[in-house]
Amino acid sequence: MRFADIIGQDELKRHLIQSVDTGRVGHAQLFSGQAGTGALPLAVAYVQYLCCRHRHDGDSCGECPDCQQIAALAHPDLHWAFPVNKQGKKSGEIVLSDQFLPLFRELFAERNGYFSPQEWYDRLDLGKTLKGAIAAREAEEIIRKLSFKSFESEYKIMLIWLPETMNEEAANKLLKILEEPWEKTLFLLVSEEPALLLPTILSRTQEVHVPRIAPEVLEETARAQGVDDPLKARNLARLADGNLLTLRRLLAGENDTVQRENFSLFCTLMRLSYNDKHLELIGWAEEVAQLAREQQRAFLRDMARLLRESFILHAGISSVCYLWGEELAFCTKFAPFVGTDNIEPLVAEIERAMMQISRNGNPTIVFTHFALTVSKMIKRLG
Repeated sequence: MRFADIIGQDELKRHLIQSVDTGRVGHAQLFSGQAGTGALPLAVAYVQYLCCRHRHDGDSCGECPDCQQIAALAHPDLHWAFPVNKQGKKSGEIVLSDQFLPLFRELFAERNGYFSPQEWYDRLDLGKTLKGAIAAREAEEIIRKLSFKSFESEYKIMLIWLPETMNEEAANKLLKILEEPWEKTLFLLVSEEPALLLPTILSRTQEVHVPRIAPEVLEETARAQGVDDPLKARNLARLADGNLLTLRRLLAGENDTVQRENFSLFCTLMRLSYNDKHLELIGWAEEVAQLAREQQRAFLRDMARLLRESFILHAGISSVCYLWGEELAFCTKFAPFVGTDNIEPLVAEIERAMMQISRNGNPTIVFTHFALTVSKMIKRLG
Protein backbone atom coordinates (compact mmCIF):
# COMPACT_ATOMS: atom_id res chain seq x y z
CA MET A 1 0.00 0.00 0.00
CA ARG A 2 1.70 3.17 -1.26
CA PHE A 3 0.57 6.74 -0.70
CA ALA A 4 -0.18 6.78 -4.44
CA ASP A 5 -2.91 4.18 -3.78
CA ILE A 6 -4.77 6.48 -1.39
CA ILE A 7 -7.71 8.42 -2.84
CA GLY A 8 -7.20 12.14 -2.24
CA GLN A 9 -5.84 13.32 1.15
CA ASP A 10 -2.86 15.02 -0.54
CA GLU A 11 -2.23 17.52 2.24
CA LEU A 12 -2.30 14.84 4.94
CA LYS A 13 -0.01 12.59 2.90
CA ARG A 14 2.51 15.42 2.64
CA HIS A 15 2.35 15.92 6.40
CA LEU A 16 2.95 12.22 7.10
CA ILE A 17 5.82 12.04 4.62
CA GLN A 18 7.46 15.08 6.18
CA SER A 19 7.13 13.65 9.69
CA VAL A 20 9.06 10.53 8.62
CA ASP A 21 11.65 12.45 6.58
CA THR A 22 12.40 14.76 9.51
CA GLY A 23 12.47 11.94 12.07
CA ARG A 24 9.38 13.18 13.93
CA VAL A 25 7.60 9.87 14.33
CA GLY A 26 5.26 9.91 17.34
CA HIS A 27 5.31 6.63 19.25
CA ALA A 28 1.50 6.51 19.59
CA GLN A 29 -0.66 7.99 16.84
CA LEU A 30 -4.42 7.97 16.45
CA PHE A 31 -5.70 8.01 12.85
CA SER A 32 -9.31 9.17 13.22
CA GLY A 33 -11.80 9.15 10.37
CA GLN A 34 -14.62 7.20 8.75
CA ALA A 35 -13.73 4.05 6.83
CA GLY A 36 -14.61 5.72 3.53
CA THR A 37 -12.08 8.51 4.08
CA GLY A 38 -9.20 6.02 3.93
CA ALA A 39 -7.93 6.12 7.52
CA LEU A 40 -6.94 2.43 7.53
CA PRO A 41 -5.15 2.26 4.15
CA LEU A 42 -3.50 5.60 4.94
CA ALA A 43 -2.07 4.13 8.16
CA VAL A 44 -0.76 1.12 6.24
CA ALA A 45 0.80 3.38 3.58
CA TYR A 46 2.45 5.35 6.39
CA VAL A 47 3.93 2.14 7.84
CA GLN A 48 5.16 1.10 4.42
CA TYR A 49 6.84 4.46 3.84
CA LEU A 50 8.42 4.32 7.28
CA CYS A 51 9.85 0.83 6.72
CA CYS A 52 10.78 1.13 3.04
CA ARG A 53 14.52 0.93 2.40
CA HIS A 54 14.39 2.67 -0.98
CA ARG A 55 11.68 5.31 -0.62
CA HIS A 56 11.88 8.12 -3.14
CA ASP A 57 9.81 10.96 -4.60
CA GLY A 58 7.59 11.11 -1.51
CA ASP A 59 6.51 7.48 -1.52
CA SER A 60 7.65 3.97 -0.73
CA CYS A 61 9.24 2.03 -3.60
CA GLY A 62 6.61 -0.74 -3.50
CA GLU A 63 9.20 -3.29 -4.62
CA CYS A 64 11.58 -4.01 -1.74
CA PRO A 65 10.86 -6.98 0.58
CA ASP A 66 9.54 -4.69 3.32
CA CYS A 67 7.09 -3.00 0.94
CA GLN A 68 5.83 -6.27 -0.48
CA GLN A 69 5.34 -7.83 2.96
CA ILE A 70 3.55 -4.77 4.36
CA ALA A 71 1.32 -4.55 1.27
CA ALA A 72 0.30 -8.16 1.98
CA LEU A 73 -0.15 -7.36 5.71
CA ALA A 74 2.42 -10.07 6.37
CA HIS A 75 5.50 -8.20 7.64
CA PRO A 76 6.97 -9.84 10.77
CA ASP A 77 7.33 -6.47 12.51
CA LEU A 78 3.80 -5.25 11.71
CA HIS A 79 1.37 -6.70 14.24
CA TRP A 80 -2.41 -6.39 14.11
CA ALA A 81 -5.30 -6.20 16.53
CA PHE A 82 -8.91 -5.72 15.43
CA PRO A 83 -12.40 -6.62 16.70
CA VAL A 84 -13.26 -10.30 16.36
CA ASN A 85 -15.93 -12.73 17.48
CA LYS A 86 -17.60 -15.86 16.18
CA GLN A 87 -20.93 -17.61 16.14
CA GLY A 88 -21.28 -20.49 18.60
CA LYS A 89 -18.36 -19.41 20.75
CA LYS A 90 -18.10 -21.64 23.82
CA SER A 91 -18.02 -20.25 27.34
CA GLY A 92 -14.48 -19.21 28.19
CA GLU A 93 -13.24 -19.67 24.63
CA ILE A 94 -10.55 -17.17 23.68
CA VAL A 95 -10.89 -15.46 20.31
CA LEU A 96 -7.89 -13.43 19.09
CA SER A 97 -7.12 -11.39 15.98
CA ASP A 98 -4.40 -13.73 14.72
CA GLN A 99 -6.99 -16.48 14.20
CA PHE A 100 -8.77 -14.28 11.65
CA LEU A 101 -5.77 -12.51 10.10
CA PRO A 102 -5.95 -14.49 6.80
CA LEU A 103 -9.61 -13.42 6.46
CA PHE A 104 -8.69 -9.81 7.26
CA ARG A 105 -5.89 -9.85 4.66
CA GLU A 106 -8.33 -11.22 2.11
CA LEU A 107 -10.87 -8.44 2.69
CA PHE A 108 -8.16 -5.77 2.75
CA ALA A 109 -6.81 -6.96 -0.59
CA GLU A 110 -10.28 -7.17 -2.19
CA ARG A 111 -11.27 -3.64 -1.15
CA ASN A 112 -7.80 -2.05 -1.34
CA GLY A 113 -8.11 -1.21 2.36
CA TYR A 114 -11.44 0.62 2.09
CA PHE A 115 -14.11 -1.31 3.98
CA SER A 116 -16.50 -0.64 6.85
CA PRO A 117 -16.73 -2.38 10.23
CA GLN A 118 -20.02 -3.94 9.09
CA GLU A 119 -18.35 -5.39 6.01
CA TRP A 120 -15.76 -6.96 8.33
CA TYR A 121 -18.46 -8.35 10.65
CA ASP A 122 -20.29 -9.72 7.62
CA ARG A 123 -17.10 -11.47 6.55
CA LEU A 124 -16.91 -12.96 10.07
CA ASP A 125 -20.57 -14.04 9.65
CA LEU A 126 -21.62 -12.53 13.00
CA GLY A 127 -25.28 -12.08 12.09
CA LYS A 128 -27.45 -9.24 13.40
CA THR A 129 -26.77 -9.47 17.11
CA LEU A 130 -23.06 -10.26 17.52
CA LYS A 131 -20.39 -7.58 17.26
CA GLY A 132 -16.64 -7.77 17.19
CA ALA A 133 -14.57 -6.70 20.18
CA ILE A 134 -10.96 -6.40 21.31
CA ALA A 135 -10.76 -8.32 24.57
CA ALA A 136 -8.41 -8.09 27.55
CA ARG A 137 -6.59 -11.23 26.41
CA GLU A 138 -5.86 -9.48 23.11
CA ALA A 139 -4.25 -6.62 25.03
CA GLU A 140 -2.02 -9.12 26.82
CA GLU A 141 -1.07 -10.60 23.45
CA ILE A 142 -0.19 -7.13 22.15
CA ILE A 143 2.21 -6.58 25.04
CA ARG A 144 3.75 -10.03 24.57
CA LYS A 145 4.38 -9.48 20.85
CA LEU A 146 6.00 -6.11 21.38
CA SER A 147 8.33 -7.44 24.08
CA PHE A 148 10.43 -9.17 21.39
CA LYS A 149 13.06 -7.50 19.25
CA SER A 150 12.18 -6.47 15.73
CA PHE A 151 13.03 -8.99 12.98
CA GLU A 152 13.74 -6.93 9.89
CA SER A 153 12.56 -3.35 10.35
CA GLU A 154 13.89 -0.57 12.52
CA TYR A 155 10.49 -0.38 14.21
CA LYS A 156 8.10 -2.80 15.88
CA ILE A 157 4.63 -1.64 14.89
CA MET A 158 1.25 -2.46 16.39
CA LEU A 159 -1.71 -1.36 14.29
CA ILE A 160 -5.01 -1.49 16.18
CA TRP A 161 -8.08 -1.08 13.99
CA LEU A 162 -11.22 0.15 15.81
CA PRO A 163 -9.66 0.53 19.29
CA GLU A 164 -13.03 1.86 20.47
CA THR A 165 -14.20 -1.77 20.54
CA MET A 166 -11.81 -2.49 23.43
CA ASN A 167 -13.50 -3.00 26.76
CA GLU A 168 -12.22 -1.00 29.72
CA GLU A 169 -10.09 -3.86 31.03
CA ALA A 170 -8.31 -4.22 27.68
CA ALA A 171 -7.75 -0.47 27.36
CA ASN A 172 -6.33 -0.19 30.86
CA LYS A 173 -3.84 -2.98 30.16
CA LEU A 174 -2.36 -0.92 27.33
CA LEU A 175 -2.04 2.38 29.19
CA LYS A 176 1.48 1.87 30.51
CA ILE A 177 3.00 0.64 27.24
CA LEU A 178 1.28 3.47 25.35
CA GLU A 179 2.86 6.00 27.69
CA GLU A 180 6.29 4.36 27.98
CA PRO A 181 6.79 1.99 25.03
CA TRP A 182 9.93 0.06 24.35
CA GLU A 183 12.46 1.77 22.10
CA LYS A 184 11.51 1.91 18.41
CA THR A 185 7.98 0.70 19.16
CA LEU A 186 5.17 2.40 17.26
CA PHE A 187 1.45 2.24 18.04
CA LEU A 188 -1.01 3.22 15.32
CA LEU A 189 -4.66 3.31 16.37
CA VAL A 190 -7.22 3.66 13.57
CA SER A 191 -10.58 4.79 14.94
CA GLU A 192 -13.94 5.76 13.51
CA GLU A 193 -15.22 7.03 16.87
CA PRO A 194 -12.34 8.32 19.01
CA ALA A 195 -14.85 9.88 21.43
CA LEU A 196 -15.60 6.33 22.63
CA LEU A 197 -11.99 5.78 23.71
CA LEU A 198 -10.96 6.23 27.32
CA PRO A 199 -9.66 9.77 27.98
CA THR A 200 -6.48 8.17 29.31
CA ILE A 201 -5.95 6.50 25.92
CA LEU A 202 -6.64 9.72 24.04
CA SER A 203 -4.20 11.69 26.19
CA ARG A 204 -1.41 9.25 25.30
CA THR A 205 -1.83 9.50 21.54
CA GLN A 206 -1.12 12.09 18.88
CA GLU A 207 -4.21 12.52 16.71
CA VAL A 208 -3.95 12.38 12.93
CA HIS A 209 -7.34 13.57 11.73
CA VAL A 210 -8.33 12.05 8.37
CA PRO A 211 -10.87 14.45 6.82
CA ARG A 212 -13.60 13.68 4.32
CA ILE A 213 -12.38 13.32 0.75
CA ALA A 214 -12.71 16.50 -1.31
CA PRO A 215 -15.79 16.55 -3.61
CA GLU A 216 -13.68 17.20 -6.71
CA VAL A 217 -11.62 14.07 -5.97
CA LEU A 218 -14.76 11.93 -5.66
CA GLU A 219 -16.15 13.54 -8.82
CA GLU A 220 -12.99 12.51 -10.66
CA THR A 221 -13.29 9.01 -9.18
CA ALA A 222 -16.89 8.76 -10.41
CA ARG A 223 -15.81 9.74 -13.92
CA ALA A 224 -13.01 7.17 -13.80
CA GLN A 225 -15.65 4.56 -12.91
CA GLY A 226 -17.55 5.26 -16.11
CA VAL A 227 -19.90 8.15 -15.24
CA ASP A 228 -19.79 10.20 -18.44
CA ASP A 229 -22.37 12.84 -17.50
CA PRO A 230 -20.48 15.65 -15.66
CA LEU A 231 -23.62 16.73 -13.79
CA LYS A 232 -24.32 13.19 -12.59
CA ALA A 233 -20.70 12.77 -11.48
CA ARG A 234 -20.90 16.05 -9.55
CA ASN A 235 -24.17 15.09 -7.88
CA LEU A 236 -22.89 11.64 -6.91
CA ALA A 237 -19.78 13.22 -5.39
CA ARG A 238 -21.90 15.63 -3.38
CA LEU A 239 -24.21 12.85 -2.18
CA ALA A 240 -21.22 10.73 -1.14
CA ASP A 241 -20.32 13.52 1.32
CA GLY A 242 -16.59 12.84 1.31
CA ASN A 243 -16.93 9.07 1.73
CA LEU A 244 -15.52 6.71 -0.91
CA LEU A 245 -17.58 3.76 0.34
CA THR A 246 -20.79 5.76 -0.06
CA LEU A 247 -19.73 6.73 -3.58
CA ARG A 248 -19.06 3.07 -4.42
CA ARG A 249 -22.51 2.10 -3.20
CA LEU A 250 -24.12 4.91 -5.19
CA LEU A 251 -22.26 3.86 -8.33
CA ALA A 252 -23.34 0.25 -7.83
CA GLY A 253 -26.93 1.22 -7.04
CA GLU A 254 -26.60 -0.58 -3.70
CA ASN A 255 -27.21 2.52 -1.64
CA ASP A 256 -30.65 3.15 -3.12
CA THR A 257 -32.49 0.48 -1.12
CA VAL A 258 -30.81 1.30 2.18
CA GLN A 259 -31.25 5.04 1.69
CA ARG A 260 -34.93 4.61 0.78
CA GLU A 261 -35.49 2.51 3.91
CA ASN A 262 -33.75 5.11 6.07
CA PHE A 263 -35.72 7.89 4.39
CA SER A 264 -38.97 6.04 5.08
CA LEU A 265 -38.05 5.63 8.76
CA PHE A 266 -37.15 9.33 8.95
CA CYS A 267 -40.44 10.42 7.37
CA THR A 268 -42.44 8.22 9.71
CA LEU A 269 -40.61 9.51 12.78
CA MET A 270 -41.11 13.14 11.77
CA ARG A 271 -44.82 12.69 10.96
CA LEU A 272 -45.50 10.88 14.22
CA SER A 273 -43.52 13.53 16.09
CA TYR A 274 -45.30 16.61 14.82
CA ASN A 275 -48.66 14.84 15.20
CA ASP A 276 -47.87 13.80 18.82
CA LYS A 277 -48.54 10.08 18.13
CA HIS A 278 -46.66 8.81 21.19
CA LEU A 279 -47.94 5.23 21.19
CA GLU A 280 -47.07 4.87 17.50
CA LEU A 281 -43.60 6.26 18.26
CA ILE A 282 -42.99 3.31 20.56
CA GLY A 283 -43.93 0.96 17.73
CA TRP A 284 -41.52 2.85 15.45
CA ALA A 285 -38.74 2.41 18.02
CA GLU A 286 -39.38 -1.33 18.21
CA GLU A 287 -39.12 -1.57 14.42
CA VAL A 288 -35.75 0.21 14.35
CA ALA A 289 -34.54 -1.93 17.26
CA GLN A 290 -34.85 -5.01 15.03
CA LEU A 291 -32.24 -3.71 12.59
CA ALA A 292 -28.58 -4.74 12.82
CA ARG A 293 -26.53 -2.26 14.85
CA GLU A 294 -24.60 -1.02 11.84
CA GLN A 295 -27.91 -0.41 10.05
CA GLN A 296 -29.13 1.55 13.08
CA ARG A 297 -26.00 3.68 12.96
CA ALA A 298 -26.48 4.18 9.20
CA PHE A 299 -30.06 5.37 9.84
CA LEU A 300 -28.87 7.86 12.45
CA ARG A 301 -26.24 9.22 10.04
CA ASP A 302 -28.88 9.57 7.31
CA MET A 303 -31.23 11.30 9.73
CA ALA A 304 -28.53 13.84 10.62
CA ARG A 305 -28.00 14.48 6.90
CA LEU A 306 -31.71 15.01 6.24
CA LEU A 307 -32.10 17.32 9.23
CA ARG A 308 -29.08 19.33 8.11
CA GLU A 309 -30.51 19.73 4.61
CA SER A 310 -33.95 20.64 6.04
CA PHE A 311 -32.29 23.33 8.13
CA ILE A 312 -30.54 24.69 5.03
CA LEU A 313 -33.91 24.87 3.26
CA HIS A 314 -35.44 26.59 6.31
CA ALA A 315 -32.61 29.15 6.19
CA GLY A 316 -33.46 29.93 2.56
CA ILE A 317 -30.15 28.81 1.02
CA SER A 318 -31.45 26.04 -1.21
CA SER A 319 -28.57 26.65 -3.66
CA VAL A 320 -26.30 24.58 -1.38
CA CYS A 321 -28.90 21.90 -0.62
CA TYR A 322 -27.79 18.37 -1.64
CA LEU A 323 -31.27 16.84 -1.97
CA TRP A 324 -33.43 15.95 -4.93
CA GLY A 325 -36.48 13.83 -5.75
CA GLU A 326 -38.67 12.59 -2.91
CA GLU A 327 -36.13 13.63 -0.27
CA LEU A 328 -36.21 17.22 -1.53
CA ALA A 329 -40.03 17.19 -1.75
CA PHE A 330 -40.46 15.96 1.84
CA CYS A 331 -37.74 18.13 3.40
CA THR A 332 -39.07 21.25 1.66
CA LYS A 333 -42.41 20.70 3.42
CA PHE A 334 -40.68 19.67 6.64
CA ALA A 335 -38.24 22.61 6.70
CA PRO A 336 -40.49 24.90 8.84
CA PHE A 337 -40.06 22.40 11.71
CA VAL A 338 -36.25 22.63 11.83
CA GLY A 339 -34.52 25.89 12.69
CA THR A 340 -31.97 27.53 14.93
CA ASP A 341 -34.01 26.70 18.05
CA ASN A 342 -33.87 22.94 17.68
CA ILE A 343 -31.26 21.83 15.11
CA GLU A 344 -28.41 21.62 17.64
CA PRO A 345 -30.42 19.68 20.28
CA LEU A 346 -31.67 17.31 17.55
CA VAL A 347 -28.16 16.60 16.30
CA ALA A 348 -26.94 16.18 19.89
CA GLU A 349 -29.69 13.61 20.47
CA ILE A 350 -28.62 11.72 17.33
CA GLU A 351 -25.00 11.70 18.53
CA ARG A 352 -26.11 10.47 21.95
CA ALA A 353 -28.10 7.61 20.41
CA MET A 354 -25.17 6.77 18.14
CA MET A 355 -22.83 6.53 21.12
CA GLN A 356 -25.27 4.40 23.12
CA ILE A 357 -25.71 1.98 20.21
CA SER A 358 -21.93 1.83 19.72
CA ARG A 359 -21.59 0.90 23.38
CA ASN A 360 -24.06 -1.98 22.97
CA GLY A 361 -26.96 -0.22 24.66
CA ASN A 362 -30.32 -1.98 24.51
CA PRO A 363 -31.67 -0.74 21.15
CA THR A 364 -35.34 -0.89 22.20
CA ILE A 365 -34.64 1.36 25.18
CA VAL A 366 -32.30 3.63 23.20
CA PHE A 367 -34.70 4.22 20.30
CA THR A 368 -37.80 4.52 22.47
CA HIS A 369 -36.13 7.29 24.47
CA PHE A 370 -34.76 8.76 21.25
CA ALA A 371 -38.13 8.87 19.48
CA LEU A 372 -39.98 10.40 22.44
CA THR A 373 -37.23 12.99 22.97
CA VAL A 374 -37.13 13.97 19.29
CA SER A 375 -40.91 14.29 19.20
CA LYS A 376 -40.75 17.00 21.86
CA MET A 377 -38.28 19.01 19.75
CA ILE A 378 -40.23 18.93 16.47
CA LYS A 379 -42.52 21.91 16.21
CA ARG A 380 -43.42 24.46 13.59
CA LEU A 381 -41.03 27.37 13.99
CA GLY A 382 -42.72 29.79 11.62
